[in-house]
Amino acid sequence: MSSPVSYDIQGQGGGRVITSASGAVTGTFRWVQVITDTVFSVVTAPNLTSATSLQTITIPAGVGIGGRITALTVTSGVVIAYDI
Repeated sequence: MSSPVSYDIQGQGGGRVITSASGAVTGTFRWVQVITDTVFSVVTAPNLTSATSLQTITIPAGVGIGGRITALTVTSGVVIAYDI
């Protein structure tokens, strides 16, 4: 039997697709998967040192960002943010 934590890591705990049309998104996310090349104007992640260095650069499709992410704003591109 799998534990609930295992399901969350696999994305079965839920999440949301975020695009530039989503505006500022808040929540508590464990993983952000970049679907298409993406630029963030806001990345807030209290447990990541220098998370703001991810802002205003192009993150290529396929990259995953783990941590405790609490706010995102996508300027361009598409990501999926998975809930904790």
